[in-house]
Amino acid sequence: MASLRLFLCFFLFTASSVNIVCSRSLQKDHIALFIFGDSVYDPGNNNYIDTTARANYYPYGETFFKYPTGRFCDGRLTSDFIAEYANLPLIPPYLQPGNHEFTAGVNFASAGAGALSETNQGFVIDLKTQLSYFKKVAKQLRQELGDAEAMAFLSKAVYLINVGSNDYVLPFTTNSTVFQYFSKQQYVGMVIGNLTETIKEIHKEGGRKFGFRNFGSMGCIPLLKALVPGNTTGSCFEQANELAKLHNAAFTKALEEMEIKLVQFKYSMHHLNIYLSELTKNPRRFGFKEVNKACCGSGPYRGISSCGGRRGVTEYELCSDPTQYFYFDSSHVSEKANRQIAQLMWNGPPNITGPYNLKAFFQP
Repeated sequence: MASLRLFLCFFLFTASSVNIVCSRSLQKDHIALFIFGDSVYDPGNNNYIDTTARANYYPYGETFFKYPTGRFCDGRLTSDFIAEYANLPLIPPYLQPGNHEFTAGVNFASAGAGALSETNQGFVIDLKTQLSYFKKVAKQLRQELGDAEAMAFLSKAVYLINVGSNDYVLPFTTNSTVFQYFSKQQYVGMVIGNLTETIKEIHKEGGRKFGFRNFGSMGCIPLLKALVPGNTTGSCFEQANELAKLHNAAFTKALEEMEIKLVQFKYSMHHLNIYLSELTKNPRRFGFKEVNKACCGSGPYRGISSCGGRRGVTEYELCSDPTQYFYFDSSHVSEKANRQIAQLMWNGPPNITGPYNLKAFFQP
């Protein structure tokens, strides 16, 4: 690893390669971005593991990168826009070959991952493994910079985390019997428990500033709308919505407790449910014509995960203009939607994003 005392290295993505550009010093007020989670934030880590949960094929990436990067989107993710607003480069996937520089941060997220290790086990980088990768990075930083300087670097950094939706959606899409053994409250408690434990471990390594978003109406994504029998009116899958509400309440309580107990712990929570509620009432106000059906997929609401024809179902439909659609595929939003969410996470008002917004975390 090049000395962090001498070099600040940024990754510049082009259509055919990744180039590393270095400046002479690590600025004193430099703030890095570390990212954990699932497909909402995965920039392509799953390209490097043995899994079917990939998006490294057309039409993913078509509108911005003009080639598939592994992002489950037609373009950039929310985390990409956050990095842009923070004057950082695109944060590279941890598993990307040759990725040994972490001065801008690094992205550990894996599509399909859950807070529970059992979720899509063997096909994803689960949250516990993502944490272990981060600890390796923190150890490398301590070896390179020394304990005090590494702690200062890690404590200034921002930690973006989004995980849990796969834990809640998967039981309904796989006919799991998990709710025969656990109540919804117990199951949410397990998800929250793993998530908060990870946050505490990051805090031990130096993390102080954390960014989250709560869950909107998960039962309203095209994937789950397609599961509602005879659904011709756009009805949502209410069992999933119930879990989202339970999760949001429990996670808010957990964060409030950590704010009291953990030294210098600060968090930013974007209330995605408020944004989605307003969007559903008046899509055109947000610049969308279609918020029920996905741009890419097949079946009712294009809710079958067939986008690109590489996941079991080869036939699929693709809209002509993703900017008119809130959802790009059966369970992931379009780049336009990601930009709107990122803007609200970055500098949204306190009733939408609080007690801090992300912009406040990146100010020296």
